[in-house]
Amino acid sequence: MTLLILVNSHYNCSNLLFIRSIHMKKKFVIFVALVASLGGFLFGFDTAVISGAEKSIQKLFVLSDWWHGFTVAAALIGTIIGALSAGKPADRFGRKKVLIITGVLYAVGALGSALTSNWYVFMIFRFLGGLGVGASSVAAPMYIAESSPSNMRGRLVAFFQLNVVTGILVAFLSNYLLSGIGENAWRWMLGIQALPATLFVSLVLFIPNSPRWLIKINQIKKAEDVFRKLGVENPQEEVKQVNSSILLEKKLGNEILLKKVYTFPILCAFLIAFFNQASGINAIMYYSPRIFEMTGISKDSALLQSVAIGLTNLIFTVLAIFIIDKFGRRLLMLIGSVGLITFLTLIAITFYTQNFNGYSIMFYLIGYIAFFAFSQGAVIWVFISEIFPTKVRAKGQTLGSFTHWLFAALISWLFPMVAEKGNTVEVLVDGRTTTFNAGSGHPFLFFAIMMFLQLILVWKYMPETKGKSLEELERMVTK
Repeated sequence: MTLLILVNSHYNCSNLLFIRSIHMKKKFVIFVALVASLGGFLFGFDTAVISGAEKSIQKLFVLSDWWHGFTVAAALIGTIIGALSAGKPADRFGRKKVLIITGVLYAVGALGSALTSNWYVFMIFRFLGGLGVGASSVAAPMYIAESSPSNMRGRLVAFFQLNVVTGILVAFLSNYLLSGIGENAWRWMLGIQALPATLFVSLVLFIPNSPRWLIKINQIKKAEDVFRKLGVENPQEEVKQVNSSILLEKKLGNEILLKKVYTFPILCAFLIAFFNQASGINAIMYYSPRIFEMTGISKDSALLQSVAIGLTNLIFTVLAIFIIDKFGRRLLMLIGSVGLITFLTLIAITFYTQNFNGYSIMFYLIGYIAFFAFSQGAVIWVFISEIFPTKVRAKGQTLGSFTHWLFAALISWLFPMVAEKGNTVEVLVDGRTTTFNAGSGHPFLFFAIMMFLQLILVWKYMPETKGKSLEELERMVTK
C-alpha cells in the first residue's frame, strides 16, 4: 500500500512538473510574440499621432492642400521604402536585428520631427520614422509566424495588429491630453513616441532569433534549442520539416518571387493589401479629427471622439484575435466586408445630404472601425505571413507590405484634396450656420465600392489558412 502511494505520488508529481513545463513554455511563446509585436504599437502610434498635429503643421509651414497631403504622407513614403528594403536584411542578418534597427529609426524620427522648425528637416525625420514602420510591418509578423506553433499562429501574429490598434488608441488619447498645453503641443505629440521606441529596443534584446532563420543559416542546434524553448514537442522533427524547404531553396539558388508557381499567393497578398487601404482606414485614422470638424464640432470634441474611434478599434481587434483561429480568416473577411459596405455608404450619404444633427457620423464611423478591426485589421498581417512558401516568405511579406503602404500613401495624400473638392454650402447645425463642402462624400462612396469588390473576391477566391502548418500551406498554394 505504501509502495502504491509512493508510486502514485511520484506519478502525480511528474504530471505536475510536465504541466508546469508546458505552461512555462507557452508563456515564453507569448512573451516572444508580444515583444516582437511591440513594433506594431510603434507602427500604430506613428499612424495616428499625426492626426492631432496635422493642422498645426499645415499652419506652421503654410502648406496648400497638395503639400499638406504630401507632408502627412511623407512618413508613408518612407514606409514604402522600408517595406521594400527590409526583406534582404531580414534574410541576411535575421529578423531580430531588423527589429532593433526599426526601434532606433522610430526614436530618431520622433525626436527629430518634434524638435525642428524647418519643413525640409521635418520631412526627413518623418521619412526616417516611416522607414521604421515599413521595416517592422515586414519583420515583426514574419518573426512571429516563424516562431509560433501552428495552433497558436493566428492569434500570435494577430498580436501585431493588436499592438497596432493599441498604439492608435494611445496616440489619440495622448493627442487629446496634450492638446491644451499651447501652440507647441504638436511637438510633444510627435516626440513622446521616443519613449516606447526605446523600451522596444531594450526588450528585443531578450528574445531569440527566429528558429526558421537559424535553420536557413545552418545553425541547426540553436534552432532546436529555440524550438524546445517555444514548446515544440519534437524539435528534431520540426527542424527536419523546415530544413526540407530550406534545402530546396538552396538547390534552386536565389529564388525569384515573380514566377508562375507563386502567382496565386502573389495575387492573394496584393489584393488583401490593396483592399486594406481601399477601405480608407489610413485616411480616416490620419484625418479623423478633421472629419469630425467637417461636421461642425469643435477641435477638442473632435480629438475626444477620435479616442472613441481608437477604443472601438482595440475592442474589436481583441475580439477578432480570440476567434481568428476558431472561425478562420475567410469568414471574418466576409462579415467585415458586408459591415464596411453598410457603414461607408451611410457616411457618404450623410456627407452628401449634409445631415449632421445628432451623432450619426460618430455612430457610423464607430461601426466602420468595428467591422474593419474585426476583419481586415486582424487578418491582413496573419494572412500575408502564412500564404508564401518559406523560400520566398521574406520577399512575399515585402510585396504585401509594399502594396499596403503604397496605397496608404496615395490615399492619404489625395484624401484632403478630394474631400475639399466640391461646392460649399451653408447648413444649420445645433442652431448655428456652418459652412460645409458638398463633395466630402466622394471618398467614402469610393471606399464603399471598393469593399463591395472585396466581398466578391473573398467569397469566390480567398483560401482558408487556419490550422495548417506553414509547410502544409506551401504545398497547397503552389499546386
